[in-house]
Amino acid sequence: MLALLLDGTSAGVGILDAELRYAYVNPALARMNGVPAEEHLGRTIADVLPGLDANEAELRALLADGQPREITTSGQTRADSPHPLRFWHGVYHRIERDGRVLGLAGIVVEVSEAEHAHLEAELAHKRLALFDAAMQHIGTTLDMDTTCTELADFAVPLLGDMVAVDIFPHGHADLGRGPVHGVLRMHRAGLAYVPALRTVADAVEHPGGPVDLQEGSAIHQCLAAGTPVVDNFASVAAMRQAAPNIARVANYLAAGVHSGMVVPLTARDHAIGAMTVLRAGDSPGFEAADVAAAQELARRAAVTLDNAVHYTHEHGIALELQQALLNEPRGPHPDVEIASRYRPAGATVLVGGDWFDAIALSGGRTLQVMGDVMGHGVEAAVAMSHYRSMLRALATEDLGPEAMLDRLDTMIAAAGFERAATCLLVVVDPASGVCTMANAGHMPPAVVGRRGVRLLDVPGGPPLGTGVGGYEAVDVPSWPGPVLLLYTDGLVERRGEDIDASLRRLTALELPVDGSLDELLDTVLEALGGGAEDDIALLASRIRPH
Repeated sequence: MLALLLDGTSAGVGILDAELRYAYVNPALARMNGVPAEEHLGRTIADVLPGLDANEAELRALLADGQPREITTSGQTRADSPHPLRFWHGVYHRIERDGRVLGLAGIVVEVSEAEHAHLEAELAHKRLALFDAAMQHIGTTLDMDTTCTELADFAVPLLGDMVAVDIFPHGHADLGRGPVHGVLRMHRAGLAYVPALRTVADAVEHPGGPVDLQEGSAIHQCLAAGTPVVDNFASVAAMRQAAPNIARVANYLAAGVHSGMVVPLTARDHAIGAMTVLRAGDSPGFEAADVAAAQELARRAAVTLDNAVHYTHEHGIALELQQALLNEPRGPHPDVEIASRYRPAGATVLVGGDWFDAIALSGGRTLQVMGDVMGHGVEAAVAMSHYRSMLRALATEDLGPEAMLDRLDTMIAAAGFERAATCLLVVVDPASGVCTMANAGHMPPAVVGRRGVRLLDVPGGPPLGTGVGGYEAVDVPSWPGPVLLLYTDGLVERRGEDIDASLRRLTALELPVDGSLDELLDTVLEALGGGAEDDIALLASRIRPH
C-alpha cells in the first residue's frame, strides 16, 4: 500500500541518508529532476543536480535538531521547463530508529508558476512606485531642457551608466515610418552619467547645443521604427554602426561601454526625441525587463515634454501677439511727457492681457489707460486687443473717464466676452492743472514727488464686462514736476502676501523724480520686478513746464 501511494502521487518524495545521499526517489521526483530513479541512489543532491540550490545547510540543521522544515529551493534540473528559473517547496522530517538518526524524508512540489506570478506582482509594484517617484522628479516645470535634464538625472544609474536625451529643435517631428536618410540634427537637452564615464561625457555634446547623428545610427533606427533599439554590442563594428558619431567609438571602448539602448520619446503620434542609455564595466547587458522599464519611463516623460512643447508654442504666439498689439502709446499732446514698459512674467508663465495706451484728446488733453484682462494666453491677448480698440473708439466721443468706463462695460457685456478686465482711466489736462480719474477695479495710481511715492484714492468700480457699471470720477490737482505712475498688479502682488504690504513696498521706493521717465521706470522694475509672478505693465507721465 505504501509503495502504491508513493509511486502514484504527483508530489516528489525522496529519502536521504545521514550523509544526505539519496536512498529512495519516487517516480514523480525522478521526473522533476529529469534523472532516472536508480541514478540518484548513493549520490548527493549536488552530484545529481549541480544547477540546483538545495539549501543543504538547512537540511543538515534538520538532521541535527530534528525540527521539521519547510524549505524552498530554486535553480534548474535536467528536466525540460519553460521557466529560466524554477522553484520547489518541500516539507522535510528527520527519520530516527531507537534514537539513531537514519536520515530525512522530503515531499516536494514545484511552485514555479506561483512563484513567478508573485515575483511579477512584486516587480510590478516596485515599478509602479518607481514611476510614481519619477513623475515627482520629472516635469517640475514646463521648460523642455529642464524636463530632459530631470529625465536623464533620474535614469542614472537606475537604467544605465550614462543617459543622453536628444529632442528635435522645434519640439517634435512627424517622421512617419521608414528610413531616416542623411545626418540627423537634434538638440542635446539632457545628459547624466556615473563618475566612471566622465571621459566619455567630456567627449560628447553637452546640453544646450546641437548633436549631429550619422545616418543609420541607433537613434535613426529607433525614430524610423518608433520602437526601442537594443544592442549588447558583440563587436566593434556593431558599435561603430550604432554610435551617433564614429569618432566617439574609441572613447566608448576605452571606458568599457558594452551595451546601448535607444528609446523613442513620442506623444500624440509625434516624435519628440529619443533617450539613449549606455552601460559599461560591470553593469549587465540589457534584458527585456530593462527595455520595458525604459519604455514606461520614456512614455511618461514624453507626455510632460509634449505639454512643454504645446506650452512653449502657445506662450510664443501669445507673447508675439501681445508685443505686436502693445506697441508704444500714441503720441500725447506736447505738454505731456510719457514713457512705458512691458515685462512678461517669464518662460514658465503664459503672458496675460496687460495693456496701456495714451491718446490725444481735444483741448490739449491726454487720455492715459492702464488695463489688465483676467487670465493668460492667446485668448487674454486677443481680448486685450478688442478692449483696447473699443476704448480708442470711445475716446473720440469726448466723454469723461467714468462715462467711457460705463460705455465700455456695457459693450463688453453685450458682446459676450467671457474675460473681465480691470481698467484705470486718467484724463490729463495741462491747461487746468487737473487730472480726472475713474477706476474699474484696478490698482490705485501713484504719484512720485520729491517727498516720495504716494497712492491716490480713486473709487473702484466693478471690473469691465460685468454689465453693472456705476463708475465715479475724481479730480486730482496736477502741475509740472510730479510723475503719475500707472501699473498692473504684477508689479506689486506676491503669492501669500497681503496687498497692503505689497503696496507699501511701492510707496517705500526712492525714485529719481527729476531724471528721465525711462530711468524712473527702470528703477521701479529693478526694485520690484524681480519676484513678479505675472506680467508687468508700467506707464509714467508728467506735465512739461511751459
